Amino acid sequence: MEHQRRHASIHERLLYSTRVQRLIGMVIAVLLPAAWLWGWGFWQHITVTQWNSLLGTATAYLLAVTAVQRLAKLPGTRAYLLIVPSITLCYCLLLIVLYLLTIEHAQQHILVSYGSAVVYCTTGYAISTRFSRLKLAVVPFGKTVDLCHGQDVDWCYLDAPALSQECVDGVVADLRAELPESWERFLSDCTLHRIPVYHVTNAFEFLTGRVLLNHLCESCHGTLQPDEGYEIIKRGLDLLVVLLLMPFVLPMMAVTALAIRLDSPGPALFTQQRMGFHCRPFTVYKFRSMYIDHEGTGFTQNGHDPRITLVGRVIRKYRIDELPQLLNVLKGDMSLIGPRPESLELTDWYQQDVPFFHYRHVVRPGISGWAQVEQGYAAEVDGMVRKLEYDFYYIKHFSLWLDLLIVIRTIKILFTGRGSR
Repeated sequence: MEHQRRHASIHERLLYSTRVQRLIGMVIAVLLPAAWLWGWGFWQHITVTQWNSLLGTATAYLLAVTAVQRLAKLPGTRAYLLIVPSITLCYCLLLIVLYLLTIEHAQQHILVSYGSAVVYCTTGYAISTRFSRLKLAVVPFGKTVDLCHGQDVDWCYLDAPALSQECVDGVVADLRAELPESWERFLSDCTLHRIPVYHVTNAFEFLTGRVLLNHLCESCHGTLQPDEGYEIIKRGLDLLVVLLLMPFVLPMMAVTALAIRLDSPGPALFTQQRMGFHCRPFTVYKFRSMYIDHEGTGFTQNGHDPRITLVGRVIRKYRIDELPQLLNVLKGDMSLIGPRPESLELTDWYQQDVPFFHYRHVVRPGISGWAQVEQGYAAEVDGMVRKLEYDFYYIKHFSLWLDLLIVIRTIKILFTGRGSR
């Protein structure tokens, strides 16, 4: 069985080792450009300027690769799409820091290092993705039959407690089901031979980015407690980012407010009571995108909603109507990233039909969130159940890396207008 775990041979383990990949990348992206520009014996007469460039490029490269590798572990992430943006951002930050601190550096080495890092990482991920499609064996008992399908995975449904000739990345089983003794021995043998065994609901979370509500009791509420240490850091980052954005967004907000007043009668701002952190109501600020004399349902209708103004359609599509919520972030009512706050009316409705609904208020609501970038707008009960599953995944995996992924996908949505109503 030791040969039935994929990539288990020594050369494959070395090839897929993140440490080995980083080491090879350091040679290709940092040392080889230095040797090409300064000569193969450059370390014998290296200058302070060259040292600064070597240390800077090594730091930028490691930060970029670490970010890609951490983000690649999150659901629905294609690592090869993050490579160029991550490397570009880290090398740009390096140049900004060097110029601001007036540190002498070899600019040509940094540029060659950047190009080498992009080529190496892009080529490496392009090759690895051809052989890295996840392959999981399924133990056919309990909930695995309902949950183990799709998700861009090669599922291998087992007929007997053996892998036969299959080489798999892991085995998925319902560890709370009544398994025959032969299947329990099989799972023990898999663990003994370092073939990972995943509980079915954990595998579902990893693949979909959702925590199923009807399986929530299995996880216990304690496991959904957010990291309080990161919560403090996140609050500081919120304030810093908003203060940095204000000089750029204030002129845009002024133009938007003027366009709204010229387009239809009524105030430029719309205020509403929403349910917030620890179930405390607060007043949310948005740009008005609807006529003030049109009545409708308590939520935005899918398709053509006659209440939305001409300017409203534009600012809703590109989320410009959300900009006043930066004031809510400064006040502490909201965060930049978190579950979207619902109106008090919808909150009362959902609480009656959706179990555990109020638990989403254990973290601050956000301008954007995991459910928004994965699902989009949802108001009906069925849509809210799925949205809540995404919210619970966010709370359970509350971290800087998940927030960073949400920021990246939010920026993509801002340029495409996907998912607006």
